[in-house]
Amino acid sequence: MIVPSNKNQRRFPRRAAFIIAKYTVKEGAFRDIIKNIGATGIFVRTWRKIASGQSIELQFPVFEFENQLRVSGQVVRSTHKGFSVVFDRPIEGLICKEGHFPEIVHESNRRTRSTQDDSPPK
Repeated sequence: MIVPSNKNQRRFPRRAAFIIAKYTVKEGAFRDIIKNIGATGIFVRTWRKIASGQSIELQFPVFEFENQLRVSGQVVRSTHKGFSVVFDRPIEGLICKEGHFPEIVHESNRRTRSTQDDSPPK
């Protein structure tokens, strides 16, 4: 199912995000930044030319960095700033309840392994 790309016609709201996603499309396998996310789709910021109308497989964290979601969808719009994806199935945990969007990860909060290893002993 392809949902119109007009943001005012989305079934579920999106929120700003800064999450690294791995994805595979016919052009290859890449890593780029998710700039907004909702239960039914995302916008990925990239300089790459990703063709609209193709299938995509993605892997990214949403609620915890340790737990990567694997989702599939369709690239529905592509511009010089990136591309929009509509998921094949909504991500249930991202459906807003009572007008509140659930908390999601942000790359600025990611602790690297080297940072964790350098912490003082307890």
